[in-house]
Amino acid sequence: MTTIASGTDTLTRDALAVLQPGFTGTSAPSWLLRRLGEGLASVGLFGRNIATPAQVAALTAQLRAERDDVLVAIDEEGGDVTRLEVRTGSSFPGNHALGAVDDTALTEAVAHELGRRLAACGVNLNWAPSADINSNVDNPVIGVRSFGADTSLVARHTAAYVSGLQSAGVAACTKHFPGHGDTAVDSHHAMPRIDAGLAVLESRELVPFRAAIEAGTRAVMSAHILVPALDPVHPATLSRRILTGLLREELGYDGLIVTDGMEMQAISATYGIERGSVLAIAAGADAICVGGGLSDEPTVLRLRDALVAAVRSGDLPEERLADAAARVRALAAWTASTQTTTPSASVNGGGTSERGSSSAVGSDARTDVGLVAARRALKVTRGAHFAPVTEAPYVAALTPVANIAVGDETPWGVAAELRRLLPGTETGSFTGERAGAEALAAAGSRRVVAVVRDAHRHTWMAEALDILLAARPDTVVVEMGVPQSPPRGALHIATHGAARVCGLAAAEAIAGA
Repeated sequence: MTTIASGTDTLTRDALAVLQPGFTGTSAPSWLLRRLGEGLASVGLFGRNIATPAQVAALTAQLRAERDDVLVAIDEEGGDVTRLEVRTGSSFPGNHALGAVDDTALTEAVAHELGRRLAACGVNLNWAPSADINSNVDNPVIGVRSFGADTSLVARHTAAYVSGLQSAGVAACTKHFPGHGDTAVDSHHAMPRIDAGLAVLESRELVPFRAAIEAGTRAVMSAHILVPALDPVHPATLSRRILTGLLREELGYDGLIVTDGMEMQAISATYGIERGSVLAIAAGADAICVGGGLSDEPTVLRLRDALVAAVRSGDLPEERLADAAARVRALAAWTASTQTTTPSASVNGGGTSERGSSSAVGSDARTDVGLVAARRALKVTRGAHFAPVTEAPYVAALTPVANIAVGDETPWGVAAELRRLLPGTETGSFTGERAGAEALAAAGSRRVVAVVRDAHRHTWMAEALDILLAARPDTVVVEMGVPQSPPRGALHIATHGAARVCGLAAAEAIAGA
């Protein structure tokens, strides 16, 4: 594509300002620093950019040396979706565990501590929390990322999370507007559709977003979903009726509107990221998130030039682009004004197990809040064949394909923590129709601990449990997804998420620690 922008005029600077790109590597590439000098105002960090807290702090300092008010965003929900601890698992349980405890003071404390660690690394915008109501138990992408299926519970915990995160000086980005919970399709792969009527949307999906707005959320992320009751033609990210009419005018929201990743198939496969970005800004979005899978300079230049060309052709009003850029800069100014810590290596990852220690430095009383929450979230059910686990068991992880939001880099399960408590514990991963028989054979005479994730959504997983329990009634079952199926096994533990601390809490319960 021929470059049509000079890199110095106001229009070009505004076009760059609305982009939130990613990049590869653990230090800032020269092209990214150069574009920050030309008007780029935001950068997104992903797991590929993170090695240690000290490295992240050095990276953000490098960015701020070029632009001191740059927005550094991250997708750090805690729980299953972690970027700071992508290779070890999170020190914090996710939303579903917090919802299971249903203590808003605890949720606020967890969010504050997470925000404190982000701020200490120089991150000032978090694409969290998820305010989606898990009304569809077969949802393949939300699940434990939701506080739960009860509207009022989700609303009060969303508000608590926003308050806790922002009290640490990190802007919250409440997602995925107008609500991604009632979907059976992952928008990373295709366009989901919600056919609920207006009355249902008003009384269910929109309630947590109203609570987030009342709590002062600084950003809201749009969903790539089609909601015909609101707009029969355009998905929410590209819908003026939804972003401007509903979110701005009806709900009275005046902060930053960020799109979900524009490279996701729901948008890129239907509209293309250039046209999709133009339509999103025209509809009322202020920032274009792109970089989860597209992370190079040519992508940034293509989007910049597409926005400039749309203004010059009359397809995008110049004042709309200028307004979007102004909102980005306003949020950047807010984060600069709330910065109370200097990015440094002193941030700790709360490593309470051997697996977590490599990503963490130090420990203090504040770091315990994640483990405290994970322990409180456990639901333990003893069956007829219950007997304490006193010798090293065999951990059979019945492993589903991870959704893209979670990724397959982050470890999950109970084996690492159980091995520390019961030395000699062994483990294996099993998938598919022969998973039960293979796990049984691998276990031999050892006590079996079967670890599952959303057993209600995977027929092969439920059948594997049938085989294990029929042959070994003393099997311990650990459900680390949404505990929708009835408890089974001699001991059934629902962790409400697969964060590292959830695995540690479950291991303690299994070993009687």
